Amino acid sequence: MFLKVEGEKLLKKGEEYYYEVRERFNKFRDPLDFLFLNRACFNGVVRFNGKGEFNTPFGKNISRFTKAYITKIVNQVRYVEELIHRYDWVFVVQDFRTTIADAGRDDFLYCDPPYIGRHTNYFDIWTEEDEYDLYKLLSLFEGKFILSTWYKDKHKENEYIKRFWNRFRLITRNHFYYVGGKEINRNPVIEALVLNFDPKKTVEV
Repeated sequence: MFLKVEGEKLLKKGEEYYYEVRERFNKFRDPLDFLFLNRACFNGVVRFNGKGEFNTPFGKNISRFTKAYITKIVNQVRYVEELIHRYDWVFVVQDFRTTIADAGRDDFLYCDPPYIGRHTNYFDIWTEEDEYDLYKLLSLFEGKFILSTWYKDKHKENEYIKRFWNRFRLITRNHFYYVGGKEINRNPVIEALVLNFDPKKTVEV
């Protein structure tokens, strides 16, 4: 019902209403407002500024919340809700060095840091030192891990693949980025998964 009502307001008031909801969310942090913004913003990008404010611009589609689309959103939320209640989840916010140090041989780590050597955020917070520390810690980790990074694009290769990550198993896939504001910025990239195990030999229990 919420998305239906908000969608009708968006259709009536246009882009102005999106920014009204965005301002409301940044003030009160209502999760339903966030859901609306995520589905009405530019390419579904979740982006916050240095003040912690959601600042993704409008996606230019005032008729986005059709009945079929709202049904799809509701089904997705219901599926995630079922997963949340199925397991005993614990969410923590801490430095990756602490997380890896706390993990043991029976744990599985999935690491998805900012892509070093690419423009991945506003603050360039992921440094060469961070990449090296991650490499050192994962090299010593006794459990299994998967690291997500990039391999190369049409302009250059990821130098850290050769410097650090090629000692592990690499799986590469072509990926096309659709989030660039201009068509010229939407380019294919070969991404890489770095693993310290053979997935074909992994047995689920």
